[in-house]
Amino acid sequence: MAADFMARDKRFWTLLAIFQVFFGLAVFAFTREYYVQDAETVSGHSQIANPSAAAWSRGITATDISRLTSPGLVEPAPSDPAEIYRRAEEYFVNKQYAQAAQLYEQLLAHSPNDAEIYNNLGLTLFYLGRPDDALRWLNEGAAKDAGHQRIWLTLGYVNSQLGNTEQARVALTNAMQVGGNTSIRESAEKMLAELP
Repeated sequence: MAADFMARDKRFWTLLAIFQVFFGLAVFAFTREYYVQDAETVSGHSQIANPSAAAWSRGITATDISRLTSPGLVEPAPSDPAEIYRRAEEYFVNKQYAQAAQLYEQLLAHSPNDAEIYNNLGLTLFYLGRPDDALRWLNEGAAKDAGHQRIWLTLGYVNSQLGNTEQARVALTNAMQVGGNTSIRESAEKMLAELP
């Protein structure tokens, strides 16, 4: 009987781990599509992919590196908020989360009450493996604009991934109750139903 219990217990934990992986990937795919759409809206055209590392010659010299880092070739830091946002979204889409986080923080100086920027920064920091910082920014953004539906969804997702079930439940319930985006509401309902 104990062997049956142990076998069932292993199956349960294995299935739970597989579920968590697929759930996380599904949420990432959902939120990634959102950010890709926003980036295209801001820039007005499709993203341009960066060349891969394989495209570089293997014979790069110190002279080549110094030429590439000369002041004339370094991309200037943008000062226009729309351009900063476009670049931040581009970095996010390309999974260059450290660069995206820096630009989102810069954007907060321009728009300190914009919950969408808090949402983007929080999610980016979560993907960087900085969950405490992510929760701090997400909670601050939700406090600034309690009617921003997406930040509640992201807050629910991050809390659920960290095992903060009750905080996830509260945030996802808020995501279902505020705002009119049906897609976000449905995602929140699905995540809420899957909480333990």
